[in-house]
Amino acid sequence: MKNNVIKLIALFSVLLIGSCSFLDKEPVTSFSAQGFYKTVSDAQAGVYGIYNGLQSALRINFAYWGEGRADNIETNQTGDPSALHGNNLTSIIASSNTNTSANWTNLYRVISRANYAIKYIPEVFENETALRNQLLGQARALRAIAYFYLVRVWGDVPYTLEPYESVDQDLFSIRTDKEIILKQIVDDLLYASEYCSPGYGGERDRVLITQGGANGLLTQVYMWRKQYEEAIAAAELVLDNPLYSLVSIGNWNNMFSAGLSTESIFEVGYNETQTNMMRVLYAQGNDAQYFPSEKFMTSFEDGDLRKPKIWDNAQIPPRKIWKFFGEGFNDESPDPSQNNIILVRLADIMLLKAEAHARLGEADLALPLLNRIRNRAGLASLDQDEAEQLYGTVEDAVMHERSIELCYEGHRWFDLVRTDKAIEVMGPINELTDPDNILWPIHEDAINRNPGLEQNEFYK
Repeated sequence: MKNNVIKLIALFSVLLIGSCSFLDKEPVTSFSAQGFYKTVSDAQAGVYGIYNGLQSALRINFAYWGEGRADNIETNQTGDPSALHGNNLTSIIASSNTNTSANWTNLYRVISRANYAIKYIPEVFENETALRNQLLGQARALRAIAYFYLVRVWGDVPYTLEPYESVDQDLFSIRTDKEIILKQIVDDLLYASEYCSPGYGGERDRVLITQGGANGLLTQVYMWRKQYEEAIAAAELVLDNPLYSLVSIGNWNNMFSAGLSTESIFEVGYNETQTNMMRVLYAQGNDAQYFPSEKFMTSFEDGDLRKPKIWDNAQIPPRKIWKFFGEGFNDESPDPSQNNIILVRLADIMLLKAEAHARLGEADLALPLLNRIRNRAGLASLDQDEAEQLYGTVEDAVMHERSIELCYEGHRWFDLVRTDKAIEVMGPINELTDPDNILWPIHEDAINRNPGLEQNEFYK
């Protein structure tokens, strides 16, 4: 059933020829997106084109950016997997591979498409209708997702809210303070939270941005900014939303392999036309790019029901992760995957809310949320003393649970960075010691195209 919406996204996106990033424009005398937005169908197609751009941006880099430099994975592969795990990022900035994690082009393609939609959708509608505002809300939320990845990976980045429409415009943008961009991200998501639909019906509630999706993304952004009270308020809107409920442990794998579960808040949809690299990343026979680290495998408490559902326990050492395909998955095919990529789900938001309470000294509010996730996994509830005995602090108990529950979904590296633990955790593993080294280098293709860009300090 999920193919219906994804096929529409793929179909409508081909109508959007004007999809290039404002950083990657060659000199031109006409601009193909001008004149595109004439009807309501055009406006819907324009927004579907933004979703299509997000599919391309995240098809492999969701894992490179979110897991590749963290402690839960090991790799035997060359290229980005080896460079990221070994903290040798200079080797990827000159790569001709368009999917290298140092290349931000696809994220700016999302932003370019969103900027066109945000400017021209209002001209399609005579009045400020609910559909107009829903489409604008989705476009602004998708732009926010792209910018959120950009500032988390590269820090200060080029920033624009306008489409590129004239040769008289400044083609080359200098880098903007990430805090300015983060403020815009919040503004965009607040708009989406107000104006997106509470639900579109069926599968669309999981693969299109709803009010719940916007509030879930806001929770993630507020936690990145250490705005814990704001994160709690946004998370409460998600937890009170009847669209979302935790799946049973028996359906835990199915949440990822089939997609569209009640626990899912927003996932990037894929099918046989729009594919990603999930199988190659995690489950291609004995040659997957990533497999579990020894540190991760030994971090489980006894009796955790998730343990046999995450990696191939029959292999010693294990060489694949079957979390996203189902327990017992075995496939030597290098073909791309059709699995959706879940960006926001209920367990993530519950644990972020628990963490926020813990960091505000509200252990009594944090522990019930933590324990709901533990109990689903077959683990006993913890009181404050037990959490501190096991993990040192209630905050650390929550972070441990995030490491287990959300493993390989693209959260671990960002959790280490936003909690200021990246150097402490990764230093003994790959000699990460310099705070400037936490950011990625900018791909040389972007620097060659834009003389106003400077390389991140560590890589100069």
